Amino acid sequence: MARAAGSRGRPGRCGLRGRCGRCGRGALLACAAWTAGWVLAAALLLRAHPGVLSERCTDEKSRRILAALCRDYRGGALVGDLCEDLCVAGKLLYRRCLYFERGKKVLQADWRGQPVVLKSEEEAFSSFPPLGLLDGQPDDGGQDFPEAELLLLAAGEVRSALGLELANGSLAPLGLGRRGPRRRGQLASLWALLQQEEFVLLSLLRGLSPHTPPVLGSCGHFYAVEHLAAGSPHHWALFPLDGAPRGDRSRARAVSGMALSFLDMVAHFDHDFSHRLHLCDIKPENFAIRSDFTAVAIDVDMAFFEPKMREILEQNCTGDEDCNFFDCFSKCDLRVHRCGAQRANSNLQLGLKVPSHSHQRVLWPSGHPVSAGDHCHRHQPLGHL
Repeated sequence: MARAAGSRGRPGRCGLRGRCGRCGRGALLACAAWTAGWVLAAALLLRAHPGVLSERCTDEKSRRILAALCRDYRGGALVGDLCEDLCVAGKLLYRRCLYFERGKKVLQADWRGQPVVLKSEEEAFSSFPPLGLLDGQPDDGGQDFPEAELLLLAAGEVRSALGLELANGSLAPLGLGRRGPRRRGQLASLWALLQQEEFVLLSLLRGLSPHTPPVLGSCGHFYAVEHLAAGSPHHWALFPLDGAPRGDRSRARAVSGMALSFLDMVAHFDHDFSHRLHLCDIKPENFAIRSDFTAVAIDVDMAFFEPKMREILEQNCTGDEDCNFFDCFSKCDLRVHRCGAQRANSNLQLGLKVPSHSHQRVLWPSGHPVSAGDHCHRHQPLGHL
């Protein structure tokens, strides 16, 4: 396009004031090319750094969000096992805003002396689609809501979010059987939580995986998980080693332990469930290390079981670049112009990317690199997922 503009335009006849309007078709083409270039640059910037348009994360905004949550709680619109501590007893205390990104709100708080993270994909409870079957019911209604119908709806949400067909017994971690005096608010809150894929995944993995944070409770559309210090490329070992013994050899053992735990996590996600769990957003900030050096995936918004992964990848394409979904990709079959449903890279390949963010290799105390193949072994299945 730039070449065509250059051949048609007449250099020397256009000043700055006439760039886009007074120099004929050539200048218009040049203007269009210039504009398209900026649009392309902006698109590439947003793809590489999606947080550039994120809402500013402030204490004032965070406190307003929690105040609105408590107003809805006192008005009976929502409930949750953490609402009383947050809104009445003062045992769940806001500390700071961690980040706002693409609508998601992530806050740090203290719950009865334990640091936790409060999460929601939306700011306001009203932003979630309501449970239609509650329409027309009184404020104290919902007590006679058919349990079988609720299970059917929940199973549909799990199928939509995770691509899994689960038996009713496997839905127990979602808290469907809980009943209370504010049943309408309880069902509305549960429905808002079921719209959030990360909540569904973490709830179903509770007790089945040491490598994901368990859901500790909820209030309305916000749910709480344990707080762990996220990784950062600014740490020399990617993750804080405050609890590690001092000394070079002790630090080296700690780093080796973390590396082995990452490999164990990869093997766990690959083999310990009935479907492989794919990680599609690999960066230090999405992981943490517990005090016993267990690797934990603390942000699983881009984690998908095999059926959902295949559904995401199998799209129309004109080239391999159309088959990329964050860090997961497949190949374009040019005969049918369709992306392959089979992922072309693996969790292990991506897991080994994490140490590279700090431009270093994780070494054993003896100086030999950690071998991924030595530690990735098949585990016994942990559950029905």
